[in-house]
Formats: sequence, C-alpha cells, structure tokens
Amino acid sequence: MIAIVAAAAADAERIAEDLRDEGATVLETVDPAILSEGDPGGATSLRDADTLVLAGAGSLTAALVAECDRLGVRILLLVDREADVRAARAFGLAEPLPPDAPAWRIVAAARGAGIEVAPEVPAQGRVLVVWGPEGAPGRTTLAIELALEHARLGAHVALLDADSHAPSIAIAVGLADESPGLAAACRQAEFGLLDAGELLRVSVPLADADGRVDVLTGINRVSRWPELSGPRMTAALAVIREWADVVIVDVSASLEADEEIVSDLDGPRRNAATLAALVAADQIVAVAAADPVGLARLVRGYAELRRIVGATPVRVVVNRLRSGPLGLDPRGQVRRALERFSGVTDVSFVPDDRRAADAALLAARPVGEVSPRSALAQAVRRLAAELQPRHTRRSGQEVATRARGGIRRRIGVTGVTRRGAEIVDP
Repeated sequence: MIAIVAAAAADAERIAEDLRDEGATVLETVDPAILSEGDPGGATSLRDADTLVLAGAGSLTAALVAECDRLGVRILLLVDREADVRAARAFGLAEPLPPDAPAWRIVAAARGAGIEVAPEVPAQGRVLVVWGPEGAPGRTTLAIELALEHARLGAHVALLDADSHAPSIAIAVGLADESPGLAAACRQAEFGLLDAGELLRVSVPLADADGRVDVLTGINRVSRWPELSGPRMTAALAVIREWADVVIVDVSASLEADEEIVSDLDGPRRNAATLAALVAADQIVAVAAADPVGLARLVRGYAELRRIVGATPVRVVVNRLRSGPLGLDPRGQVRRALERFSGVTDVSFVPDDRRAADAALLAARPVGEVSPRSALAQAVRRLAAELQPRHTRRSGQEVATRARGGIRRRIGVTGVTRRGAEIVDP
C-alpha cells in the first residue's frame, strides 16, 4: 500500500504513523483543502500512490474522483456522518470507515480484503437524461433524435417526457397528448402495479420504420405536475429500465428545490421529476445553445447539475452551432469558454440545420426520419454511437430478442405490429 493521507494536521500525522507501523508506505500528508483546488493530480503526488486516505468528505469532488479514477488511485474515506456516507455512495466509492478506524483496517480495505463480490444480476436498460438550461436550447429535439438513433442501433427505446414545465414531445412527433403516458405509469408504479403489459398500454409507438421506440408522453396540462412526484418517478424508472434497453428522458431546465425553503411540509415539488431522473441516470446529455447567452446559462447551471448527479458521466452538447453569434472558429471559441469556466473538455456539436429542423416540425416527425442525410441527423447519429457503452455497441442489422415480464419483443425486425399488450409478427 502506497498512500497519501489527507486530513487535518494532527490527525494526518497520527494516521500516517499508524499506517507505517502496519508496513504501508506513506508518501506525504496533505491538507484536504488542497485537493479541492485546481488540479488535484498536480497538487499532490497522486501519480505515485495507489491509495488516498481522506478524512472527511468536505474536499470530495467530482474532479478529485475523476482524477483518481484516471490514475488508478483508490479513495478510502474516514467519516462517520450519515451525510458523508451518502456522499461516498453517490460517488460510487467503497463503504467508508470510521474516523478512528485502526490502521490494519485501512490497509485491509486498501487491499480489498473482506470485499464480497455481489452476485450477477440481470442486465438493466440504461437511463439517459437530456437536460439543458433555460431558453429552449433544443432538449426535446435532441431527445427525440437520440431515441431514433439508438433504435437504429438495435435497441428497444423508451422515450419519456418528464418535463413538468413545458412538455412537448407529443406535439413534436405528431402524437395525441391525451394518451395516459408517463403520469399514468407513475401512478401505477406507486402501487407496484406497473409492468411490461401496463407500459405497453400507456405508451404510444413512435411508428418509426422498425417500430422500436415507445413514447410515454408528458402531462397535457401543466397544472398536473404534482402527478410526477419524485418517489413515483423513481419507481417508474426502475420498472421501465427493465422493459427497455435504453430509456431516454426529456426533463425540464429548473434544478431548484426552492419549495423546501418556503415550507418544511412533505408536499409535492415542481421539479421533483427532473431531480429524480437525474439521480437515476446512467448518462446525462447537457444541451446548450451555441450563442453567448446559451453558453452563459450552461456555465451557471453546470455546477448545480454536477452537485446533484455526482460522478455520473455528463456529455455536453452545443446545439445549433453557427459562426454568426460566435465569430471565427465557433468550435474553438466554445471549447475554450467551457474549459475555462466549467472545466468541460469533452464537447459534442450539432450544427444549425434550420432547413432539416423545419421540415421535421412541418411533418411532425423526427429529423432523422424526414431528412436522414442532413447535417443535423448525421451529427446526432455520431453522438448516439459515442454514447453507446463499448461492450454493448451493436450493428444496426443485428437482431436481438428479449423477453421481459412474459412479453416477447423482437428488436431489429421490420414489420412488427403492436396490439394492446402484445407484440406479434404480422
């Protein structure tokens, strides 16, 4: 064990001496505040260590966790507060040890002693949440196009409209917004009645060429937002991810929980569905408009987003890219601005293809269906391929068959029809 100890001065020396007595190598002791400033890898000798012993979770940040992951350094937390334990779990760290844990327990934890391997569980669908700040940066359009492209890659996709402020997926793709949709699924999930058959009843097929996208439309009146409560949304997502290979959720812009400021009662929260979806997400796509206002809004909202989602991967997508509001080299301008103000280095771009977008709105169909060769459709196609986990990337011609809840669904076969709670070949 080659460790770095990050703790208050007196505690750091004590922990370091105890670890040395157990045969561990302690490279240095550092103030935890250093780890939360700038580049954590450059502030310490993390590159030469295999374990970071961190007393207290105050300096535990997404940047530190990402840096340790990159360098292959295990983080061992020494905490006793319940809030700190939850923070460790949110970042996917090993179970923390108490602050007064003996050195032998720290060494054993670093070596992985006593860690039980969890039994293998059935594969679940991925939850991909599309979020963006205020100002209509293109969240709904991107969610629809990603759903279509994931389906073309061979997945059964569930597209959810969880926007409690301005739901619009049904209108954008020409579906009736009077269908039961997501609100009905949430109500059924609350009582444990949601299953694959019920999901087929409350969802609407997008009627794409291969019939692999099922849409759970949003609320048709914004006054119905209390139906999308946090517990209901969490319960519904747990069932839906068992039903679909990929679950794409379009959420609202607001991340605030300011209702808790004016009332301590356990009442409905306007943004509960958005927050619940973000917490449950396996991947988040953060959409920004490609103009100074849109980028400034993303920068302000990105820190709050990171605070909520912890170490969940976030892919930033800059939509409607054009040189007009950004000047020469718009991609370079955006990259430099986001890296400087938010520390974001991995950015994807979607061009401003107004002709294709207008044609899709006129036809009330996805852009990838109306104009499959357009620059917009091709950019989203590349993004969807990049968002695929490496071990599950499949050709669009591959055929997979999955059975969930007694309902058999064939993926990748054209000419599949749907009748009530059944899916049958004509």
